[in-house]
Amino acid sequence: MPVPPNSHLAMMAADPAAELTRTNAAGLIARGLTRSFAAHGLVSLPEFTLRSGRRADLFCLDAKSRITIVEIKSSVEDFRTDRKWPDYLDYCDYFYFAVPESFPQELIPTDQGLMVADGYGATVIRESGEFTLNAARRRALVLQFAQLAAQRLQGLTDPDALPGALESF
Repeated sequence: MPVPPNSHLAMMAADPAAELTRTNAAGLIARGLTRSFAAHGLVSLPEFTLRSGRRADLFCLDAKSRITIVEIKSSVEDFRTDRKWPDYLDYCDYFYFAVPESFPQELIPTDQGLMVADGYGATVIRESGEFTLNAARRRALVLQFAQLAAQRLQGLTDPDALPGALESF
C-alpha cells in the first residue's frame, strides 16, 4: 500500500533501522509506540482520520475497546505550531503526547499523558487522565478501526485489489 506523502510512515518505509533524527523522528516514534502498545496488549493504527477530519498520529484499542490516541511531537517547533490536539479528546478514553528523549518535557501540558519513545519502544512518563467516550461514538470508531485495518491489510497483500479505494475513511 502506498504511504501518503505527508505520512509519518514515509521515513520508516525508507529506512526502518535508521537512527532518530529530526527528519525521521515521528515515524520512528510511531514504530516504538506501536511496539510498546503491542507488548501491553493494544493494537494500533497510525494516521487514523477521525470523523471530525482530524488525523490522529496513533489510534490504539485494548481488549475492552478502550481507545487511546497519541499525538507525536518530534520537535519543539512541531509542538508549538500544532494546536489541534484538544480536538482529539472527544474521541478517546486516554490521550498521550509522545516525544523523543531530547524533547523538553516541561512544555507538555501537565494534565495530559506523556510518553518518551524512540524507534524501538516507549515509556510512560505520566499517565493519561481518563475521558468519558460516548457509547455510540465508541462503536463507530471501533468499526472504523476494523474496516481501516482490514483495508490496509488487503492493500499490503493485494495492492491491485482496491485501486483508488484505500484510505477512503
